[in-house]
Amino acid sequence: MTMQRTLFIAVAAIAVILVGVLFFALKPKPTVSINDAASGARFVFGPADAKVTVVDFSNYLCPHCRDHATQVLPFIMKEYVDTGKIRYVFRDFPFSGQDNVIRASEAAACAADSNLYLEYHEALFRSQAQWAGLSGDALDQFFADLGGQLGMAPATMNDCLKSGKKEAGVLADRDLTGKLALDSTPTFIVNGVKFTGSRGTDSLNGWRKMLNDALAGKPVVPPQDGLSTQQ
Repeated sequence: MTMQRTLFIAVAAIAVILVGVLFFALKPKPTVSINDAASGARFVFGPADAKVTVVDFSNYLCPHCRDHATQVLPFIMKEYVDTGKIRYVFRDFPFSGQDNVIRASEAAACAADSNLYLEYHEALFRSQAQWAGLSGDALDQFFADLGGQLGMAPATMNDCLKSGKKEAGVLADRDLTGKLALDSTPTFIVNGVKFTGSRGTDSLNGWRKMLNDALAGKPVVPPQDGLSTQQ
């Protein structure tokens, strides 16, 4: 009986190892350099020659993305972007089957035409629960009304969404996430260091330390709640 038990444990251990090996073997590999993560981005804030570049891949229905956008990003913009210290790049990361997230990303791009990208970006996250279950005309009307609350004419938003002219940019960002082999949101790339996580006010001081160190020429160390992958 003891021998059978030992054999069973040994077989189980080997199975676990094989599963792990297969996972890493089959995991998608990047087909473009992580250094190209900001290339061709539509929404970029801060100087092009900044010493530090942050690329933010977010999904408008991701709760951790919401926490970052509403609790951390405003401070980063005020302390580091508006002061010309860093460059901050936004990219869309809708998952397969998330037509409403694609539409939300299109609406944010429409708002950008009225210089309201940042305001609309945050508003989409704050109103997640209100539009998550909508689709079709009801979804478009919600996005138009949301723009109206920020000073954008609802008709302008409606016309932009109906034109479909912003969809290609959203899908290009999504294609890039595949080429970079990204698999979760939010994903950040800071001067070539990729990490996921960063869930809200608890990570704010971590962000400050990371950015201050990077500006001082030190290695990028993600906030404590972020999982780092150097590439």
